[in-house]
Amino acid sequence: MSITVHANDIDRALRDLKRMVQREGVLKDLKKRRFYEKPSVKKKRKQLEAARRRRKALRYRKPERG
Repeated sequence: MSITVHANDIDRALRDLKRMVQREGVLKDLKKRRFYEKPSVKKKRKQLEAARRRRKALRYRKPERG
């Protein structure tokens, strides 16, 4: 990951860096790895996240013709 600064516009470069870090999920991964997570808890969390993604996808899906 690299950010280039054009015309000494550090504020813009910082915003771009924050956006890239958020998109890559770096901070979320750091927070997740801060403490040990038991395998059962990890499995449960992943199931909840998958269910949340499915519900969100259903919300934006086009209605079926039939």
